[in-house]
Amino acid sequence: MSFLGLAAFLLFGGMAFWMLVFLMGFVLPYWITLGVFQQLKPKRIFEDDEEEAKEA
Repeated sequence: MSFLGLAAFLLFGGMAFWMLVFLMGFVLPYWITLGVFQQLKPKRIFEDDEEEAKEA
């Protein structure tokens, strides 16, 4: 019966390990890259004034 406990422990531990590998290898760099591009994008402060000028 202890074999089933050990097998379950190794199964869950392996799943957690590969999930962390996926997160650290793909999701985290993707998230950081999106954040950097968001910070580098120019801000449009006077967006409302430009829209009113186009309508007039």
